[in-house]
Amino acid sequence: MINRLKSVSLAHYSLGVLVTVLCVRLVTLALYPLMDTTEARYGEMARLMVETGNWLTPLFDYGVPFWGKPPLHTWMSAWGIELFGISEFAVRFPHWLAAVAVLILTGYFAKQVKVSALQVAILLTTTSVFYVSAGAVMTDMALTLGMTLAMVGFYLCWQGRVVWGYLGFVGLAIGLLAKGPVVLVLMGLAVGLWLLWQYGPIQPWKKLYRRVPLLGGLGLMLLLSLPWYLMAEQATPGFLQYFIVGEHWLRFVDSGWQGDLYGSAHDEIRGTIWLFFAVSALPWSLFIPRALWRLWQSGTGFDKATKFFICWMLSPLILFTFAGNILPAYVLPGIPGMGLLLAYAWRGEKIPKLEPIALGVSVLILMAVVVLNLGPTKEKSDKWLLAQRAPAIATYYWQDSRFSSKFYSQGKAQLLQSEAELRQLAGIPFYLVVRNENLQELAVFSQCIDTANTSEKSLLLCGT
Repeated sequence: MINRLKSVSLAHYSLGVLVTVLCVRLVTLALYPLMDTTEARYGEMARLMVETGNWLTPLFDYGVPFWGKPPLHTWMSAWGIELFGISEFAVRFPHWLAAVAVLILTGYFAKQVKVSALQVAILLTTTSVFYVSAGAVMTDMALTLGMTLAMVGFYLCWQGRVVWGYLGFVGLAIGLLAKGPVVLVLMGLAVGLWLLWQYGPIQPWKKLYRRVPLLGGLGLMLLLSLPWYLMAEQATPGFLQYFIVGEHWLRFVDSGWQGDLYGSAHDEIRGTIWLFFAVSALPWSLFIPRALWRLWQSGTGFDKATKFFICWMLSPLILFTFAGNILPAYVLPGIPGMGLLLAYAWRGEKIPKLEPIALGVSVLILMAVVVLNLGPTKEKSDKWLLAQRAPAIATYYWQDSRFSSKFYSQGKAQLLQSEAELRQLAGIPFYLVVRNENLQELAVFSQCIDTANTSEKSLLLCGT
């Protein structure tokens, strides 16, 4: 009886910790501005989607289609704007909900393999890259949701629950609409390696055909995702060539790829994705060696569930090992596999220091938000600078602007690229945002009133 009460008390404590961690992240969504480039860009694309009513093709700017990613992440943030108006919370909240959906899926899966759903949820929520991405305006949480549903669906279907096989293909459709065919490669790597590891090179393929509704599932996946691809190509011809060949091949095999229409390719040392994982999965990446040792010692090597979690965790690392154009968030689709692996290693027991570490992560995220608002956000976002204006006076940018300037001016801040355009504004008051290194470029700047400054830019009031 006493042990049962202690168990219930511990479960309530763990649930309280999980709710606290999630609520802290939820509250922070509104406490710092969208920063350039990623969040501000995708936030502005969502704002443009709502303003223009074009829900088919995300826009990079007015009249400029964005071919770099499918629309799911933009749809999500645009729905947030429709519900809450234009704000940081509005564009981030749907991505927080996607993270909660990932937790629910992994928690359900955990119960099927006799693992504590609460422990898995706490592990995931407090993994650095997951906690940051849970509410970040990016493509990665939507992709991770699709990947998680696909992996859970496959494993449960393999155990004889065919309906989950179809749900797995729904997950692939979500991934296709979130980030494209990369979800097929990620899942193919994870499942393919697991089948080879568990059953050998010949046996699994017949089992695969018998146990998984491949034809019906593929049909469902295409039914849900293919219409958007076809309509997008029809609306803006050239999309499929750029997206499939450029974004999914050249971007990763050619670190110096010059075809990027929306920025420049990254060039990391090959294999850096493993370092990204070690850091991005903190603090729990430190527990992986011990978890693997416990699992190996518990029987005659790794069982099939352990192998499945390992393959899931490693699939993005294997895929991006030889890619130079990578970001730390690329490890995110494998993080649910890591959480399940760690919880599985301590099944029936309490993971050491789980709740205190989880609460510590929440404190760190709050401290990070405070530090950001003390200074760095002024340099990474134009929100503060634009807030110093009188709203009735028009605002212009001299020679270059950022996505945050477009988002926080709701598309009203215009770009001036020549002295002739500047002269056309003579006689009327206007604000001009100028990079500090360009302040001596034109004599007219010295005639303006210096209204506000950051280390990079100045807000000038001209024409008064």
